[in-house]
Amino acid sequence: DDKKAPIEEALTELKAAHESKDLEAIDAAMEKINTAWTAASEEMYKDTQEGASADAGAEQAATDDVTDVEFEEVKDEEVKDEKVKEAK
Repeated sequence: DDKKAPIEEALTELKAAHESKDLEAIDAAMEKINTAWTAASEEMYKDTQEGASADAGAEQAATDDVTDVEFEEVKDEEVKDEKVKEAK
């Protein structure tokens, strides 16, 4: 709402300038509405990025369920030998 008010105010000024057909007032009102819109857009983008970063961090923490376990490396030849033994 704090970003909406300046945009609505600038829009009201633009409508008044349009009705009076005052080109200088129209240009000034357009500049004001563009400035207000840019400020609101930047704030919305920033909020979206912060929310996405927080969500990504929470999701990453939830999926990091890593357990260290012991393992034994099996060579290719050992696997072939076992298959030959099983086939006999």
